Amino acid sequence: MTRSASRARPSPSPDRRRRPPRPRRRVDAIPFILGALLIATLVLRLWGIKQGLPYIYNVDEESHFVPKAITFFSHSLNPHYFLNPPAYSYVLNIVFELWFGGRDAVMRAYTSNPTEVFVVARVVAAVLGTIAVWLTYLTGKRLFGRGVGLMASAIFGLAFLPIFYSHLALNDVPTLAPVALSLYGIAGVLKRGRLSDYLIAGVGVGLAAATKYTGGITMLCLLVAAICNAVGSEHRHVPRRLLAGLAVALAAFLLANPYALLDFSSFIQGVRQQASETDAAKLGSSPVGGIDYYLWTFTWGLGWAPAVASVIGSVLLVARRRLTLALVLIPAPIVFIIFMGEQERYFGRWLMPVFPIAAILAAYAAVELIKFISRARAVRPEFAAALVAVLLLAQSVTAVVHNDEVLSRPDTINTTRAWMVNHIPAAAKIVVEPMVPANWVYDLDRSLPATPSGERWQPFNTAITNIDTDYHALPPQTYRTVAPDQYESTLRPPLLHLYVANGYCWVIVSSLQAGRAYVKPRVPKAIAYYAALAKYGTLMFHISPYSPGASAVPFNFDWSIDYYPRQYRLPGPEISVYQLHGDKCPA
Repeated sequence: MTRSASRARPSPSPDRRRRPPRPRRRVDAIPFILGALLIATLVLRLWGIKQGLPYIYNVDEESHFVPKAITFFSHSLNPHYFLNPPAYSYVLNIVFELWFGGRDAVMRAYTSNPTEVFVVARVVAAVLGTIAVWLTYLTGKRLFGRGVGLMASAIFGLAFLPIFYSHLALNDVPTLAPVALSLYGIAGVLKRGRLSDYLIAGVGVGLAAATKYTGGITMLCLLVAAICNAVGSEHRHVPRRLLAGLAVALAAFLLANPYALLDFSSFIQGVRQQASETDAAKLGSSPVGGIDYYLWTFTWGLGWAPAVASVIGSVLLVARRRLTLALVLIPAPIVFIIFMGEQERYFGRWLMPVFPIAAILAAYAAVELIKFISRARAVRPEFAAALVAVLLLAQSVTAVVHNDEVLSRPDTINTTRAWMVNHIPAAAKIVVEPMVPANWVYDLDRSLPATPSGERWQPFNTAITNIDTDYHALPPQTYRTVAPDQYESTLRPPLLHLYVANGYCWVIVSSLQAGRAYVKPRVPKAIAYYAALAKYGTLMFHISPYSPGASAVPFNFDWSIDYYPRQYRLPGPEISVYQLHGDKCPA
C-alpha cells in the first residue's frame, strides 16, 4: 500500500456533508414604506404651519371653528350656529382644555397669544389628515391588497389640496379621517359582511357628516355595499345589519352634533342658510360651470396622473366584471361632483371628501400597470413600482414642496403691516380692503392710547355703503351692509373724494380684492376706482408675492389663496399702499 493511499481521507459522515444554504427570509418592506410615508405626509402638513400668524387671513378659519371652540368655555355647548357642523370645534375644545390646562389659561392665550391657539388647532387638523392617509391604506388593502393600499395612501397622502388645507384650522381635512374610516368599514361590508363592519361604516358616516355635511357622501357607498351584500348567501342578515349601521351613523352624528336634535329649529335654519349661500355666487367666481371647475380641480388638487388613473381604474373594474366594487366606488364621486357642481359657489377644497375614493381607484389602475410592465418587459416589480410611483406622484410632490417653502416665508400682508407701523402715524385714518381680520389694526401685545379703542389706526368701515346695488344713492343717513365678497360692487372714483374729505389719507389695496373686479363679468366702476387711485394717489409701498420676472396669477378663489402656481415666492396677495392728498390729507 502506498503512502498516499494509507493517508487517504475517510469519507465524511452524513452530519458533516455540506448542506444547501437556507433561503434568506425576505424582509417585508411595506410596513417600513408605509411608516415613512405617514411621517413624510405629517411633516409636509406641519411645514409652514404658522403661516400668516398671529393674524388669521382665511375668513372661515378666523370666524368659525376656533372661535366657536373658545366660546364653549364661557357659554353652553350649544353653538347656536349650524352653517357648519360643530364636531371639529368640539374636538378643539377638548384639545384646548388638555393643552392649556383650563378655561382661564385658554382665554388668556387666545387674547394675548392667538398664535399658539391656532397652531394647536392646525396641528389637530394635520394629525387627523395623516390618520386619514393611514385609513385609506387599510381600505385599499382590504379591497384589493396591500399593493393597492400602499399606492392609494401615497396618492392621497401627497395630494396638494389635503396637505395645503392641513395648514389651516378648517373642518375640510378633519372630515377626511371619518370619511376614510367609513370606507374601511364599507370595504369590510363587501368582503365579510359582518355586523362589526356595518357598525364601523356607520360610525364613520355619522362623524363625517357631523364634521362637514358633505362628508356624508359615503352613505351612498354603504347603501350600495349592503345591496350587493344582500345578493350573497348572508342576505337574510343584511337588513338588520344595515339598520344597525344606519342607527349607529345617526347616533354618531348626534353624539358629535347633539344640538342638531336639542336645538332642532336652529339646526334646520343653519342647514337652510348653508344651502342658500351655496346658491349665491360670489363676486369674482370663475365663469366656468361648477362641474367643469371640479373636474379641473382634480388635475391639480389630486394631480393629472392620479386623476386619469382613477378613470382607468373605474373602466378596468367594469371591463373585468368586478361589478360589486365598481358599483360601490364609482357612483359616489360622480353623484358628488354633479350635486356640488350644480351650486352657484364652488371651491376646490369642497371636492376633498371623494379624494380617498379617487385615490383607491387610481391605485388599482397603477398596480395593474405595474403587473403589466413586469410581465411584458421582464422588469422586476420593485423597479416597475418605483417608475409608476414617480409618474403618479411627481406633480403632487413638486407642488407640495414648493408650496410649503412659500408658506414658511413671511406673508405679504404681515410685511405690509410692519412697513405701516414704521411709516404711518398712530391714530391715522386708513382705508384697508376687507382682506384682513378686524383685529389687524390692533397691536395684539398692547393697547395704544392714540385712539379711544386702542387701535393703532382708525379704519374706514368698508362693511357698509350708502348706495344701492345700481349705484343709486340711498336716503340720507341710510346705509346697507356689504359682504366682503361684494365689496368691489361698491367701489367708484368719487369714493376717493369722500376719503380725503374725512381725513382718510392712506389706502391699502390688494389683488385679493381688486382682482375680482377683472373677472368676467367685470366691474367697470371698480376698475375706474383703481385707475383713479393710481393716478391721484402716491404709491408709497408695494409688495408682490411672485418671483422676480414672473407673471401675476389672475384672480381665482383657489389659486389666489393656496399659492399652487409656481410663480409664488411668498404667501399673500399683491399689495399697494397709497397716500392721498388735499383737504384733510396734507402732503
